[in-house]
Amino acid sequence: MSGPAAGLRCWVLSEDKAGMFNQCLGLAEALGVRPECRTVRPRAPWSRLPPQLWWRPFAALGPGSDPLAPPWPDLLIATGRATVALSIAVRRASGGRTFTVQIQDPRVDAARFDLVVVPGHDRCRGPNVVVTRGALHRVTRARLDAEAARRAPELAALPRPLVAVLLGGANRYYRFGPGEAARLGDQLAALHRAEGVGVAVTPSRRTDPAALRALAARLPAGAAVVWDGSGENPYFAYLGLADHIVVTSDSVSMVSEAAATGRPVHVLALRGGGRKFRAFHRGLEQAGITRPFRGRLDTWTYTPPDDTASVAAEVMRRLQSRGSS
Repeated sequence: MSGPAAGLRCWVLSEDKAGMFNQCLGLAEALGVRPECRTVRPRAPWSRLPPQLWWRPFAALGPGSDPLAPPWPDLLIATGRATVALSIAVRRASGGRTFTVQIQDPRVDAARFDLVVVPGHDRCRGPNVVVTRGALHRVTRARLDAEAARRAPELAALPRPLVAVLLGGANRYYRFGPGEAARLGDQLAALHRAEGVGVAVTPSRRTDPAALRALAARLPAGAAVVWDGSGENPYFAYLGLADHIVVTSDSVSMVSEAAATGRPVHVLALRGGGRKFRAFHRGLEQAGITRPFRGRLDTWTYTPPDDTASVAAEVMRRLQSRGSS
């Protein structure tokens, strides 16, 4: 890996959640650094406390956590509530030498980090805060093209146009069970009958296995594939090969990744929601990037957001400015 920051030692710090790690990894890759991934699993009572109350943050690391000890990195990219106090502690322990990037609103003074990256639907603002349209991610045209070419034979028998279906699952805000999945399966089957589409489905860790089975049972035989979780995840290949994308509304990360392809992105509204999710989806719809999925496929064009590259450029600018001073 090469790039303007390739010589920097970088840590990526996150809880054990794929969506969180991918935001950090996407930024590291855009910077051209090869990061060391460090997982945080806080022990009680720290796991139940807000970051402001974490005394002796390094003592909060519970079983399954990776060690955080010198030599400290040149660059620390972190995300998630459990990393906030640790990111601050690393910056302090390094004597300010570690440049800290905190992704998502840390809910503490942003001045305690070198850079804070938040989506527009968060309220955190300040001179060292960069506001993005959505989540950072690892989707690049080069990655999509490479994965699409590598795995195209697996989908060669499917009819076109191809619809990639990105499934999330229940979380604090949304519900997605067998009933919702069955209705989506019926809609996709109807699209195949009406327009001859092929379907490629990839679930996430949060997808209820019963919901996935309910959807798969309704898809047309010979015109659909459903990744069963075994082997390498075909996620990037499906994005690269898709003519249309249908994605559930529960994940800012998945919608942001879908939007980075430039393909028409149809968002399936799930039961539930919240202020931040509504603001996020409303912003993308108003920008002409996404449209709600109501059982039909529309075609439109837009300029894909490139938040990850923009944030990487800002990190480099600040690193270079600090080095020159």
